[in-house]
Amino acid sequence: MDIRLLDSKTIPLDGLPSHVGNTPLLPLRRLTSNLSPKVKVFFKAEWFNPGGSVKDRPALNIIQNAFINGDLGHGKRLLDSTSGNMGISYATFGAALGIPVTFAIPASASPERLTLLRALGAEVILTDPSEGSDGAILVALQLAADKPDLYWYANQYSNPANWQAHYLSTGPEIFAQTNGQVTHFVAGLGTSGTLMGTGRYLQEQLPDVQIISMQPDAPFHGLEGLKHMPSAIKPGIYDESLAGTNLQVRTEAAHEMTLRLAREEGLFVGISSGAAAVAALEVASKLDEGVVVTIFPDAGYKYLSDKSLWEAK
Repeated sequence: MDIRLLDSKTIPLDGLPSHVGNTPLLPLRRLTSNLSPKVKVFFKAEWFNPGGSVKDRPALNIIQNAFINGDLGHGKRLLDSTSGNMGISYATFGAALGIPVTFAIPASASPERLTLLRALGAEVILTDPSEGSDGAILVALQLAADKPDLYWYANQYSNPANWQAHYLSTGPEIFAQTNGQVTHFVAGLGTSGTLMGTGRYLQEQLPDVQIISMQPDAPFHGLEGLKHMPSAIKPGIYDESLAGTNLQVRTEAAHEMTLRLAREEGLFVGISSGAAAVAALEVASKLDEGVVVTIFPDAGYKYLSDKSLWEAK
């Protein structure tokens, strides 16, 4: 595998990579009270990244590799499709590095995400909300084809620097933070980069580790950032054979769990984190012993406008 290590000397801002990754691994407590005492469930708190989500990891690696390859610089705009978080990460680093950025994003993205993108100076092109992330991909592809001299298309769904970021950081962090005791790793499928990179690293270190993917249970769903793979444009970096088990999560179950995480664990997280918790707890409920680790991609602040979620009884 062609994997480049993050190196602050290759981008024009000393020390930036040191602030990405090394996020806390924290336990679920009250929600696991019915499990066997020998089963533990942990999550990576990815909102500790400077851009507020797990997407900082691939965004930084993609940008750095683009500098190495000469794709960025001299005023060329970084272009990509996004459901929100990846764009915020790109825009965060773009503002710091002087890289102009343009994003195709579904108009259904939360107002908080759109406001953050514009605050960071991003050019935002809204796409048909009924077409979801796939519609945004098609718009970005067309923009790149129409104006190749203006845009460098980062293509997070097919860029190997996406999954490699997790191979280089998320996987080693989980291995170290669990003292090599992780038995099950659960991650949602969007670009699939988190599962691909982390899963590959953990399997190399721990051949018996179980890799579990999670996705929405239907083509039309309310889980921003996640893809229903059977009906979606499959990411170029996605290898469906990596996960030994594939779980589907209902939107309603993820919403209910997101509220429970806030009220029972004091964890104010996003909806994809609620979905991850549903899947991780389903895995844990079938074990007599083990260490289950999942990813909570972001905090709940980008979802505050969805009052029906937070004010549910």
